[in-house]
Amino acid sequence: MSLSSESTSAVTSVEFYWRPGCPFCSMLRTRLRHTGLAIREVNIWDDPEAAARVRAAADGNETVPTVFVGPVAMVNPSVGRVVEAVREHAPRLLDDARAAKPRRKFWPLRRNN
Repeated sequence: MSLSSESTSAVTSVEFYWRPGCPFCSMLRTRLRHTGLAIREVNIWDDPEAAARVRAAADGNETVPTVFVGPVAMVNPSVGRVVEAVREHAPRLLDDARAAKPRRKFWPLRRNN
């Protein structure tokens, strides 16, 4: 994990950097969406500054997915690692995710005899 200059008090979302056709990006995006966390998705092929930020975090490579949580940059992380970084650097995002997550109602299945 590398550090950036972003203050943890200013963190409003998990920043998810991706590119089209990346299967690792698709997998992580799906898993992150299930957490309910606020996610800002950035396509590095559409944004040269985003690509430069990823290169800075990934030893000069445009390796995606790259995720930023406050001061932490993670290259191809697991969803558990992202949640751990959120817990440490932006716990308010977890609180917001819990508050926004709708409760599911499960109705018993009825059998027609």
